[in-house]
Amino acid sequence: MLMQKLGKVREALRNPNDVLNSLGNKATSENYQYERIYRNLYNQNFYLLAYQKIYNNKGSMTKGIDGQSLDGMGMERINKIIERLKNHTYKPNPVKRKYIPKKNGKTRPLGIPSADDKLVQEVIRMILESIYEPTFSKQSHGFRPNKSCHTALEQIQWNYTGVKWFVEGDIKGCFDNIDQHILMGILRRKIRDEYFLGLIWKFLRAGYIDEWEYYETYSGAAQGSIISPILSNIYMNELDVFMSEYKNTFDKGEKRSDNKEYSRRKARWNSAKITLEKNWDKYSSEEKEMAVQRVEEKRQSWITLSSMEPMDENYRRITYCRYADDFLIGVIGNKEDAQKVKEDVKNFLQEHLKLELSEEKTLITHATQKARFLGYDITTSKGTNDFIERNGSKFRRTKGLIKLYVPKDKWIGSLLDKKILWIKKDNKGKEKWMPVARSSFVNRAPVEIIGSYNAEIRGLYNYYALASNVSVLNKFYYVMEYSMYKTFACKYRCSMTKIKKRYTRNGIFSIPYITPSGIEKQIEFYHDGFRKKQGMKKSEVDKKCKPVTIYNFRPSELIVRVLKGKCEICGISTDMPKVYQVKQMKDLRENIEWEKVMIKKRRLTLVVCQDCYNKIHS
Repeated sequence: MLMQKLGKVREALRNPNDVLNSLGNKATSENYQYERIYRNLYNQNFYLLAYQKIYNNKGSMTKGIDGQSLDGMGMERINKIIERLKNHTYKPNPVKRKYIPKKNGKTRPLGIPSADDKLVQEVIRMILESIYEPTFSKQSHGFRPNKSCHTALEQIQWNYTGVKWFVEGDIKGCFDNIDQHILMGILRRKIRDEYFLGLIWKFLRAGYIDEWEYYETYSGAAQGSIISPILSNIYMNELDVFMSEYKNTFDKGEKRSDNKEYSRRKARWNSAKITLEKNWDKYSSEEKEMAVQRVEEKRQSWITLSSMEPMDENYRRITYCRYADDFLIGVIGNKEDAQKVKEDVKNFLQEHLKLELSEEKTLITHATQKARFLGYDITTSKGTNDFIERNGSKFRRTKGLIKLYVPKDKWIGSLLDKKILWIKKDNKGKEKWMPVARSSFVNRAPVEIIGSYNAEIRGLYNYYALASNVSVLNKFYYVMEYSMYKTFACKYRCSMTKIKKRYTRNGIFSIPYITPSGIEKQIEFYHDGFRKKQGMKKSEVDKKCKPVTIYNFRPSELIVRVLKGKCEICGISTDMPKVYQVKQMKDLRENIEWEKVMIKKRRLTLVVCQDCYNKIHS
């Protein structure tokens, strides 16, 4: 019965997998323009796929300005959305604005769309992604599938070797200042469907509600909306294209010229070495010692130089990497070249995208100093006289390799933000660090306390695992460890020494707990150390985007239950089931019939008929 129902749905409507792959196949075709895209918004399967993607998100149960969440989702609700899209009466609700505090004391505005708008936006996002993702630059890493902060940092490690200057780019309020008319012009280059573009325009102009007062949105793509990341990438791709074309005109010379002084000093060392070998038997012990010393002096004089001219005026290179609105440009050239690059980028952003660089954050930094990008300190390795063995031969270590470091202020700032570190200074100004218990954790279950500490330790380590000095997180770990001990000491009203003695076995702090199914287990405090992790290979970092983005419409367990159409409370069959959803398991209560069913099945959702849904909400 279920397979027949799935078959009927797929027979009547195209599989989203086929639609999205068809769009993606044409994405790399030069001058191809898409038509009749809007009709895909009539496809129920798209909304099932969209719901499948977003229902389990942390904010899925957050109510929009209309007071509705994803609770109550079903085919009836989807059909109503499609009907409004067909007769062009669909009007997005204004987003509800909230402010998220930032570390610098300022706040970041966040837009919360209504539940129906989230569904429609997710469908639009999938369509736009299939059209534009294959054409995006490999230098772009923000809000893209299989891209991340780590892929950006790894690309910098591979491609920035030998740079002399960094240009750290930061755009003032990028998402809030996107020119909507320019954005629509960019979209019209590839899309010739005014209904589809008109719907995107409605979302851009939907406005927002702040403290129950309505405000128009004449610029920007609201942060927090589902389509804003893909729209911002489409907009910022113009900068990526500009930098690619700029590189073609900026780069100069095939390779650096040979360093003549390097060749002369190497020849002198080689000659002195041959003379020493030839006359070795003739020298006295004192003469041998002096001759060896002279050869070594000539060798040291030679290996301190680079084989290529380090500041060749006829050789120049530029490389570029972007994550969202932050970018890092590497320049092989002089400081004037770096200043010109910064000025040219600034002019392009102002003239073509109506965006402004932040002067205080857009810095020109010498590569031997530290540039800050994506929370890492980035610099180049200093010169070395060491040689390494490779394939039976000796090679001098390359100068100018990119090094990534954990900034001290990041891990200390993390401890201070959590309020688990107290720094006291003595009379001489020397700092004394004191781990502090977390009062907000005292009433939690022991397994939750250790689990929270472990998650925070692993989270910071996983992000900074590419850093050469990642072992510095042992200091962070020490404070976290003793803060955890003190928290347990507060919980059980005893000394920290007793807590350690009670729960430490074989040097590992662990606490037993019982799972909901009645199984006894142990949770251990993190003890795996902090070793640098090797990133992916260069070929994987620089892998060119495939012309086809593979989408697979495989109904999840929830969607299968919806299509089955059987009420999970009373057991009757229904053509219009609804999904009752709660935010988290701990909100459920044993003494309520339907919530008892959800606890037993360990589910946040329940597929029910209309009568049972009304009963729940009565």
